[in-house]
Amino acid sequence: MSEMKIGFELRKIRLSLENILPVRQIKDPQKNVRRYKTILVSLKEVGLVEPLVVHPQKDAPKKYLLLDGHLRLFALKELGETSADCIIANDDECFTYNARISRLPPIQEHKMITRAVRNGVKPERIAAALNMPVRIVIASMRLLDGIREEAADLLKDKNVSAKAICLMKRVSGVRQIEIAEMMVNYNNFYTGYAEALVLGTPKDQLVNPDEPKQKEGISPEDVAKMEQEMESLERDLKAVEETYGENMLVLTVARGYIKKLLENAKVVRFLNGNFQDILAEFESIAAAESL
Repeated sequence: MSEMKIGFELRKIRLSLENILPVRQIKDPQKNVRRYKTILVSLKEVGLVEPLVVHPQKDAPKKYLLLDGHLRLFALKELGETSADCIIANDDECFTYNARISRLPPIQEHKMITRAVRNGVKPERIAAALNMPVRIVIASMRLLDGIREEAADLLKDKNVSAKAICLMKRVSGVRQIEIAEMMVNYNNFYTGYAEALVLGTPKDQLVNPDEPKQKEGISPEDVAKMEQEMESLERDLKAVEETYGENMLVLTVARGYIKKLLENAKVVRFLNGNFQDILAEFESIAAAESL
């Protein structure tokens, strides 16, 4: 099995606008006047919310092709900015990246808004700049109230919903970290999964243990069963984590041995004549780029 290629580098960098090369020219932003005005106001009030997406040019060191964010780049230049945060794309396919990249994760949005408020910007102005109700801005400011710092750090760049984060406030700080770790390990940030993890939390790890766990369509017996299954799943996960390094070492050595066997023509002829299914499996293991 070949390794999946990652389309984007998992970090932001700050680039000079002079080194960013647009793939299309914007001569008249008035064609997108409403969106452009929103971008301008947003940049003035809270800065660049969504980084530009760029691709490095092999034949021009320090130059980057702009793949997504042409209106933002135009607005930045109009406001006299000289640099901007960017996400590096590992390929340069020239179709829109809007369907391929995630919008600003809720925790990053929270940090952006709280930083703007600390700098003196009123929530009402932020709401106008981001074209959202004031109550949503205030909710974002309070998003991490009651959330353990370690749990927030695990989810800071993940597209976990604000509702899922609010659900985590029902459990203790230690349990929040466990839930965040499970969401990251299983790469599942859906609200339903977070809710299941909260429902499967033992009472002694709830913030309000006397408050009944309520979920339409789920009986108390189902909740109790879910708790047991969740505990079992977490024990299995911890057992896998404890033996992962050792197992990977054993598998790596085993694959090396299989490759050596397949270099022996006599062994290959024997397996081909007597155990073709085993030979096919050996060849598949030897050809794999990753375990």
